[in-house]
This record gives sequence, structure tokens and C-alpha cells, in this order.
Amino acid sequence: MNHEEESRPLLAESHGQRPEEDRSEQDAYLDKVRNGKLYLATFAAVLGPLSFGFVLGYSSPAIPDLQRSTDQRLRLSAEEASWFGSVVTIGAGVGGLLGGWIVEKIGRKLSLMFCALPFIFGFTIIIAAQNHWMLYTGRVLTGLASGVTSLVVPLYISEMAHERVRGTMGSCVQLMVVTGIMGAYIAGLFLDWRWLAITCSIPPTLMLVFMCFMPETPRYLLSRGKRREAEEALRFLRGPNAPAEWECTKIEEASRDEEANFSLADLKDPGVYKPLGVGIMMMLLQQFTGINAIMFYAENIFEQAHFKNGNIATVVVAATQVVFTAVAAIIMDRAGRKVLLILSGIAMCVSEAALGVYFKLSTVKQGNSSLVSAFMGAEGTVSEAPHPDLAWLALASMGIFIAGFALGWGPTPWLVMSEIFPTRVRGLGSAVCVLTNWTCAFIVTKSFHNLIDLITSAGTFWMFSILCALNVIFTIFFVPETKGKTLEEIQAHFKRTR
Repeated sequence: MNHEEESRPLLAESHGQRPEEDRSEQDAYLDKVRNGKLYLATFAAVLGPLSFGFVLGYSSPAIPDLQRSTDQRLRLSAEEASWFGSVVTIGAGVGGLLGGWIVEKIGRKLSLMFCALPFIFGFTIIIAAQNHWMLYTGRVLTGLASGVTSLVVPLYISEMAHERVRGTMGSCVQLMVVTGIMGAYIAGLFLDWRWLAITCSIPPTLMLVFMCFMPETPRYLLSRGKRREAEEALRFLRGPNAPAEWECTKIEEASRDEEANFSLADLKDPGVYKPLGVGIMMMLLQQFTGINAIMFYAENIFEQAHFKNGNIATVVVAATQVVFTAVAAIIMDRAGRKVLLILSGIAMCVSEAALGVYFKLSTVKQGNSSLVSAFMGAEGTVSEAPHPDLAWLALASMGIFIAGFALGWGPTPWLVMSEIFPTRVRGLGSAVCVLTNWTCAFIVTKSFHNLIDLITSAGTFWMFSILCALNVIFTIFFVPETKGKTLEEIQAHFKRTR
């Protein structure tokens, strides 16, 4: 009997009573688990996404300060401010690729400790900045760290956590990102750009210190043949009462037929190319929900609703994201990934369609086909004027969209990405997904104004609404439900499906 035949009964559902026996064993094992130190390790890891959120949120309050700077060497023009805000994506794209390599070479724990350094150095350069290039360099370095973080932290958490809490723990990644954004907005109300940079450097410094005392993930250690260290890591994460040797054996049995290293021939394996396709499409569709478009219009929508303080408005939007991302984290392991993705997609589809209606109704068109214009020989004009009675529609649509995104398509793609790949391609597959996400974010952001010029604001939001409907269809037919399954069971699902 070969290794594949030995391990298949552990994974397949069509071999008599063995899967039910395995599940009862797993439940008995999990009943002995104590999660206290798992939560501690998760907290240490998610200081990375918190730092990432501070990086994303930093530019919003810092740019107005820098544009008003009395130092000519630091004062930003509109074009320079645009680069200051967007250059982070360049560093993040490189960081995603770099993270896929270092996470396999030095492990998950050391990769997290490594990415704290460009966070700290980047903000230090910004704090000490004497010219524009120092500001740009600091932003690129913090972007690089953000790219590594967005890949490594989901992997670290998914490989540590067991199936009963993996959804909640994994959702904390996005929760801490939006918390960091809100933290930067709130701190920006009271601090200038240098002191804000000092504040932003605190979370990565804490992460570097705390991660010194956290373990490497058991699955990574087992993939490197370090059985004793893996058992010690599991005893730390599961508590003294859970038999760590049993979980180590189950992981080893499930991965016995895997090759140690990735090769191009693995792309023919449905256990590789199917999760890769799902991961790439989820990242692509996440950005094509139009989240960046909504955030771009948020301040204008608040102003049209007579909410004049734009700084407070951005804090309100960020707080909404935090609240509903927290709700998603709490219910993720109860409701399941697919249910939240579908409900999220429907909410975004409806709200963006309504937002398109708002922009259509609030636009007063006076085309050159007008009979009066023809008689007068006047050129037709098109002017836009907000309809004050429709402000409620814009606010309601924006609120529903942000809540819907935070409940599903915000946190879940990152969680699913960390769950679906086999160990040997987890770093590479995650790197491709992260690069896809950042590339699509760049495309959507840079093409947004061109889309408005081409098909109007209403047409742009209707297009995003259609794409959200495609999200729902894709989720129903292609995204597997991973709730309550071990990573090995999830990977077996892709191998079985044809």
C-alpha cells in the first residue's frame, strides 16, 4: 500500500465510517485544548496588520499638514501629495513577492520579525525627513513592510489556529487593519505629521518584541522535519492537557504524499491550481467591488449631507468599518465563509446600484439637443448639481456598502487565502494572491477618474454593482466552505473535485 492509499481514508468522505471516527477523535482532542496562549500569539501577530492600517491611514491627515508646511523642502504640491499617498502600493507589491520567498526560507515567525524592521525604519526616515525624497523613501519602506505583513500574518494565524477558532482569529487581520486606519485618523486630529509618524511606529516595535516570545507554526516545523520543535509549539498553543503528539501525527499523515518542494509540474495538480484560481479571483473581485471608489466619494457625500467637517467624517467611516469587521470576526466560525461572502456581495450590489441612482438623479443635464439651445445657437452644456433631498440616499447607500464590505469581502478573502493552499505552495500561492490584490488596487485607483469621464459617476457605480453580482455568483459555484475543517481537509477537497 502506498502513502496516498494509507492517507486517503483520513481525508475522503466516501470510505465507510472512518471520517466520522476521525471527526469524533478531533472533537475529543479539541475539547482538551486551552486557547489562552493561542490568543496571545494571535495578538502579537496582528500588531503587524495594525501597523499596516496606520500606514494606510497616515497619509490622510499628514498630507494637509505637509501641504501647509512652512519648510519649502517639505511642502507638497498636489502632484507630490498624490505620489506620497500612492507610492505605498509600489512597496507593497514588492513586499508581497518578497514575502512569498522569505516565508518559505526563514519561516513564518522570523518573517514577521523581519517585516517589523522596514516599518520602524520607514517611519524613522519620515520623522527625520528633510526633503521630499526622504518622505517617499519612508513611505516605500512602510509599504514594503505592509506587503510582507499582508501575506505572512494570515499564514501564521491559519497554521497556528485550530478549526474551531480559525475563522475568528483570521478575521482579526482585517479588523486590525481598519482599526489602524481609524487610529491614524483619530491621532491625526490632535498630532502633526511628525508626531503622528512617531505614534505609527509604536505597533511594529511592540510586534518585534512580542514575537520574540512566540513559537514558529507547527506545520512549518513539520515541513522542515522538526518534529520535536513542532510538538513543543503545539503544547504552547494548545495547553498542557491536549496531546500534541496526536495532532502532529495527523498533520504528518495528511501531508505524507506531498512533495517537499514546489515544481512547475505541480501546476497540473488540482490541489494546487484550483486553490490558486480561487485565491486570485477572490483578490481580484475584492478590489473590483469599488471599495476605493466609495472611500474616494465618502467626504463629498458627507458634505452634500451638510456634514461639513471632513476629518470627523473620515473617522465615522473608519469606525463603521471597525464595528462591522468585528461583527464578522465574531460570527465567522458560526455563519461560515460562504454565507458572509454572499450576503456581503448582495448588500454591496444593491447599495452601489442605489448610489448610481443617486448620482443619476442629482445630475442636471442640459444637452445640446435642447430645442431652445438650437434656436439660440448656444453650445450644449452638462452641469452637475447635488440634489439636497437625495442626500439621505447617498448616506444610506454608502453606509450599507461599507457595512457589507466589512462583513464579508473585506476580511474573508485574506482568511480563505491562508486556508486553501498546500504547505509546499503556501508561500508562493499567497504571494501571487497578494500581488494580484495590490495590482488590482492600483488599476482601480488610477483608472477611476477615467471611468467617471467615460461613463459618468452613475455608470461607474452601476458597473461596480454588476461586478458585485458576479462576486455572488462566483462565491456560490467556486468558493468552498472552510468552516469547521482542518487545513488538511480543505486541501483534500480540492484534490477530490474534478
